Amino acid sequence: MDQERTHWIELPAHRSSVGVARRSVGSRLKSWSLPGELRSDAVLLLSELATNAVCHTLSARILCGIGLVTEGILRLEVHDHDRSRRRLRRCRAALDDEGGRGLFLVEELAATWGVDRSRLTGGNAVWANLTA
Repeated sequence: MDQERTHWIELPAHRSSVGVARRSVGSRLKSWSLPGELRSDAVLLLSELATNAVCHTLSARILCGIGLVTEGILRLEVHDHDRSRRRLRRCRAALDDEGGRGLFLVEELAATWGVDRSRLTGGNAVWANLTA
């Protein structure tokens, strides 16, 4: 991907880093003049993926990235450093649960998404593609 069409930020795996990632990505998406709804969906999904990496992996750092794959496809990625090879498990939130809906949102908003072994960190790479 063209460097001007990508943006990466590496942060400590702390809850406060999710807000930093959200603001950084939101600012970059705005500078790319993307539609407001696409920016909002991207920031929400990146926030959910980063929160999952912080809360559910054995990682000290996370790597968050966005990239314009084509004019119509925006890719979001969150890489952790968890090399335990534990399988990421999907959970369903009950009606009164305060959390647990992150991957549901990803499934609903993303055109495609998945989990791979990260070639950048050796941990998990959770990605989602949004279409404009």
